Amino acid sequence: MANVVLEFKVSAGDSEPQSRPVLIIGQHTNLQQVSWSQIKGKLQPVVSKEIWQAALSALNPNPTDSCPLYLNYATVAAIPSRVSRHNSPSSAHFVSRLVRSCLPGGNNRCIVMVCERSDVFASCCAMARAFPIFSRRSASSRRTEKKHVTVEFVIVGQDANPLEAAELECLSNAADGVRLSARIVDTPCNEMNTDHFLDEIRAVGNELGITPVIIRGEELKQKGFGGIYGVGKAAEHPPALAVLSHTPQGATQTIAWVGKGIVYDTGGLSIKGKTTMPGMKRDCGGAAAVLGAFKATIKQGFKDNLHAVFCLAENSVGPAATRPDDIHILYSGKSVEINNTDAEGRLVLADGVVYASKDLAADIILDMATLTGAQGISTGKHHAAVMTNSEQWEAAVVRAGRSSGDLAHPLVYCPELHFSEFTSAMADMKNSVADRENAQSSCAGLFIASHLGFDWPGVWVHVDIAAPVHAGERATGFGVALLMALFGQASDDSMLNQVSPLGATTNASEDHMERDCKRRRLV
Repeated sequence: MANVVLEFKVSAGDSEPQSRPVLIIGQHTNLQQVSWSQIKGKLQPVVSKEIWQAALSALNPNPTDSCPLYLNYATVAAIPSRVSRHNSPSSAHFVSRLVRSCLPGGNNRCIVMVCERSDVFASCCAMARAFPIFSRRSASSRRTEKKHVTVEFVIVGQDANPLEAAELECLSNAADGVRLSARIVDTPCNEMNTDHFLDEIRAVGNELGITPVIIRGEELKQKGFGGIYGVGKAAEHPPALAVLSHTPQGATQTIAWVGKGIVYDTGGLSIKGKTTMPGMKRDCGGAAAVLGAFKATIKQGFKDNLHAVFCLAENSVGPAATRPDDIHILYSGKSVEINNTDAEGRLVLADGVVYASKDLAADIILDMATLTGAQGISTGKHHAAVMTNSEQWEAAVVRAGRSSGDLAHPLVYCPELHFSEFTSAMADMKNSVADRENAQSSCAGLFIASHLGFDWPGVWVHVDIAAPVHAGERATGFGVALLMALFGQASDDSMLNQVSPLGATTNASEDHMERDCKRRRLV
């Protein structure tokens, strides 16, 4: 999978399966709407119309099913036609699973995705997750030849017109963003420390014509970024705050995406155990998602000011490490007594969101982070946890999750009941809760919000992606599709406009999505 080039085309062209193996995938009801003339060029002469129809009749997705059409060269696979109300109508998670398990081998392969137009974006991002880039297997390093996978969408339903060139470009950029994010998260810290992550940011900046602002090392301390500096000061590679800014003429609002970029989390002096530390290279998943989404979003054209803020540090152990009982002054000016050095993500994000407010004058601030292990308990492995000071935006994130395939579900937002968990006799607050059985994920988010102030007039959104950032041992690139969809109303791209739950056409798009979801729900 590491050497795969993923291409999206209006038509993948005709080729017999022995020359180019093919996977045809879609909801069972959608597959039945495809005419033989639309797919015969990818199956003949070894698969006849009768074999195709017999395979469709044999499919019984529960929740998925597949049927070989000709040896291991051609396969048809079905995803659920109906899903529950908290799932994506696209069944994106099942798309990823079937592409991984059913796509035939070979150097030149084809995927035909049969779906409604409203599911194209989510299906694209789901397929991208099935092709991770990072690998250090010796066989992969010796293989220089690239493998090609060509994806063709067959659109069914009311708007069954073929995809246009601009829509295909959007899909390609989104897929590249997902794969970039996953590659960064998959890469171990000896190859993805703060120096390397800054190189990734600079590379994206160069491609977009943007020079990043970087505040690093002792300069962080001098400028008052006590959270980022305190977390990363013990590491060999110094911590950093980096910002990529897109400021077009005519912008009407300023948006900041703030990503947690802990390139490795030992837990610090509150050190993790031997079973919980492996995998902590993934603690930069929020920053990786922000980078991948920013690159794809700006390439598609974005009408408003958009800042990507990266809070980078390695939570390491050493003579300079922060100790429990230390007190740090964060960029907000508030003092924090450290009672758990393994609750470090909220410290760096607090500095990041306050910078977005004070220095970037952001109206809307969204922070994304692999923040709490409790997130997976709260909302599971597939749904990110979202909390916000805005009821409208809470609903918008959930809808964007359904339209993008990056699912999200609300956490309790109740600072008057929960923020007392951080009470300190010595400082304005502690950094970890007194009672770990009292809404841990909500409390962690409230810590970040408290540095903006609970009366801050702007929109603040917190998205915890600790569990969905990976599936097994592989990163998913989670968060890229969610960000692109959520803010799609400010894009110049028609496809992102369609999947966005916000904007001038909010009510109409909401009604359409709600009707579409009800039609395809189990409950």
